[in-house]
Amino acid sequence: MIRVMVVDDEALIRTGFQHILEAADDIEVVAAVPGGQAVRAAQERRPAVVLLDIRMPDVDGLTVLADLRGLPNPPMVAMLTTFDMDEYVAAALRSGAAGFLLKDTDPEQLPSLVRTLADGGTVLSSQVTRTVVEGYLNTGPQQDAIHSLDRLTERERAVLTAASEGLTNADIAARMHLSTGTVKDHVSAILAKLEVGSRVQAALLAERAGFLRPTRDDEEP
Repeated sequence: MIRVMVVDDEALIRTGFQHILEAADDIEVVAAVPGGQAVRAAQERRPAVVLLDIRMPDVDGLTVLADLRGLPNPPMVAMLTTFDMDEYVAAALRSGAAGFLLKDTDPEQLPSLVRTLADGGTVLSSQVTRTVVEGYLNTGPQQDAIHSLDRLTERERAVLTAASEGLTNADIAARMHLSTGTVKDHVSAILAKLEVGSRVQAALLAERAGFLRPTRDDEEP
C-alpha cells in the first residue's frame, strides 16, 4: 500500500482528495490534516507521499515542505495549487518539491500521479510551472551547470536522462536492466554530486547545461 498524507487548510479539499485516493486498491490515506499538524502527522504516520497545499493561512506551505524534507527518510512531496504563483513555485522547486498538481486535476489521474511519486518520479503541471521552469533554466551561469554535470559517471548520466523523461525508478530499472535499489542509489549519488534536493532540480540543472530537455508528466509522449 502507498501511504499518502493530504495537507490543506480546507477540510473539503482534504476530504475530497481522501475519497478519491482511497478508491484505489493500492493507496491508503494515513492522514488528512491542516498545515499546522503536517510535520507531527508525518512523523507519526510516515507517509511515502505528501500532497501539500502551497499556500495556507495557518502556516506557510514552503516552511512545511522544508520541515518534511528535513525528516529522516523524507516523503516525496507534491505541492497543491489553484493558480500560477511564480515565486512560490520557484522556491518550492529549490526546496525539493517533487512536483506540482492543480487542485482541479482530473480525479481519475490522481492515483496514477501518486504512484509515480511513490516510485520516485515527478509530476509537473505545465499549466502551473511552464513560465517558472523557463525562468529557472535561465538563472545561474550555464558554465556552472556544465561543470556540475561533468561530475557524473556515464551510468549516472543515463539515469538522469531517463529520470528527466518522467520515468519512475522501476521504469528506469527495466530500461537499463538494473535493480530498483541500484537505480535509487544512482539517483542519490546524482543529487549529491549536483548538490540539489530533488530529481526535478537535477533535470532542470541538466537542461540549463544543454544536456537534455525536461519532460513534463502531463505532456503526451
